Amino acid sequence: MDSIEAPQVFSMPRIGDAAPKFKATTTQGEINFPEDYQGSWVILFSHPADFTPVCTTEFMSFAHLEDKFNKANCQLVGLSVDGLYSHIAWLRTIKEKIEFKGMKDLEVTFPLIEDIKMDVAKKYGMIQPNEDSTKAVRAVFVIDPKGIIRTIIYYPLSLGRNFDELYRVLIALQTADAFGVATPADWKPGDDVIVGPAGSCGTAKERMESEEMDCKDWFFCTKKLDKDLVLDTVLKD
Repeated sequence: MDSIEAPQVFSMPRIGDAAPKFKATTTQGEINFPEDYQGSWVILFSHPADFTPVCTTEFMSFAHLEDKFNKANCQLVGLSVDGLYSHIAWLRTIKEKIEFKGMKDLEVTFPLIEDIKMDVAKKYGMIQPNEDSTKAVRAVFVIDPKGIIRTIIYYPLSLGRNFDELYRVLIALQTADAFGVATPADWKPGDDVIVGPAGSCGTAKERMESEEMDCKDWFFCTKKLDKDLVLDTVLKD
């Protein structure tokens, strides 16, 4: 009796993990991920299927904002379980026929991964069987220049992503890294940032008396961080 090969099982990647490696065919040629993107931030995102309306609005939004993400040293990489020729036909249709919120004639120049066998989708936990066993959910992985996963966001099939929030996440992560701070709820460049809690009683006392910080209590201190300084640090010309 022939043995039945057990399906390969992957654990869900987590924040702080190295991004799972893969080689893939895309609409922009072969990629070796994440090695090809070392030194750059990456937003790797999945969508359920080509020729679907919500996905179409998302790809148009990403294409419209690609230059903005690139200036923040971030590359975009998309994925669905459709084939390469389907991808090409869909992206051509978007450029030639679709208008959304005043956006039209958009060329999608970032790579869209062919993943018919769902190999990459399974590595990244993009297939959620209780949502759909043959389509990827709307997953977002923000990966830093060292290939480390820094943020993971999942959306169901019916919910289109908020692109202002994806950009805000990218800038906030870079700001935290560059200045050694944390960012509070709804933070945007120019808002006050959070200074990490004091590690000793002496430090706590000094902080409460500091003119550079606004301390409501020993554990809750904020300070100003100039918007232009943030943007000059994280954005490229």
